Amino acid sequence: MLNKAAAATLLGLGLAWSSTALAQETVKIGVILPYSGPFADAANQLQAGIDLYISKHGDEVAGKKIEIIKRDTGGPAPDVAQRMAQELVVRDGVDILAGFALTPEALGAAPIADEAQKLMVVMNAATSIVTEQSPYIVRTSVTIPQLNYAFGQWAFNEAGIKQAYTLVSDYGPGHDAESSFSKGFTEAGGEIVGSDRTPVANPDFSAYVQRVRDANPEAVYIFVPGGAQPAAIGKALADRGLAPPDTKIFAQGELTHPEALESMGENARGIITTFHYTLERDDPLNKEYVDGYHAANNGRSPDLFSIGGYDGMHLIYEALKATEGDASGDALVEAAKGMSWQSPRGPMSIDPETRDVVQTVYIREVQEVDGKLQNVIIHEIPEVKDPLHGAN
Repeated sequence: MLNKAAAATLLGLGLAWSSTALAQETVKIGVILPYSGPFADAANQLQAGIDLYISKHGDEVAGKKIEIIKRDTGGPAPDVAQRMAQELVVRDGVDILAGFALTPEALGAAPIADEAQKLMVVMNAATSIVTEQSPYIVRTSVTIPQLNYAFGQWAFNEAGIKQAYTLVSDYGPGHDAESSFSKGFTEAGGEIVGSDRTPVANPDFSAYVQRVRDANPEAVYIFVPGGAQPAAIGKALADRGLAPPDTKIFAQGELTHPEALESMGENARGIITTFHYTLERDDPLNKEYVDGYHAANNGRSPDLFSIGGYDGMHLIYEALKATEGDASGDALVEAAKGMSWQSPRGPMSIDPETRDVVQTVYIREVQEVDGKLQNVIIHEIPEVKDPLHGAN
């Protein structure tokens, strides 16, 4: 937590800066991400989304020069994120805090944004409670319940699944995915016939998958991080005969990222996932985004991290236009509330009450297209809000 002396200092400085915000010729954005450490790839992809937006739209908006100041937490490190946010505000004089690939780091920085009255744009961290930590926080990414509650309802109502087993990684995002999918599924009328959690680091999936095989459910819902785990769990499922079409495989979108599809090969065919962004989405704006990202990143495809950064910069630019360059936190947050736009991911907006993202949830199936396996959108659920905001 922020100590009282630091809070008083920040509050006083914040008031002084807000009175001169209009006179500033540069808007400074402090970007806090784990550029090194185990989440470096996520951070660098998010930064690539920020960079692509600036290269496309220029580094001036509303008569102000945009300056990015990056700080590396090496995270997850909430204490480091808090210290860096304080330094950015007090020493570097930033007008806006942004980035936050990881929930703990967003929670660490939230008290700084609150005391200094600075807009804080969360470009990835996906836990529901993040925007509740300060009235100055706005999110442009996604929440895990937003995806999976809707997915659970779809699995019963549209896919006709009556029974499912959940198998998730044993950490916060996995727990959120498990609970929100189960809630949506059971409220719609389905039954969870078993559940299990796997270690986050280097799990051996064989014993866990055997338990699923023994339960013999109609479907299994899976949540694992990216990296090597999708291919490993895909092989374990196939080895035990748990594969579409005999057993439906449901998952959050990380399971079938392009890199994961390449590793999984035929084991991925027929897997159904939920996500807020699909790079294969047939839309001119998305094609332009994907082509630009490929060109700027040696042919690599954009992902959930990059789109969060790209849309986060869109929100900042449009808010500055609306305030005519006033970079004070109160002005920018008011401009962001209710904002709507067409993103490469599709239509999206900011809920004026929760300051959280409202967007289309896509249901995708891995199918063969032109001789290559890829995610194909089979259903769209428009204007989905996080189901936990305001819940008792």
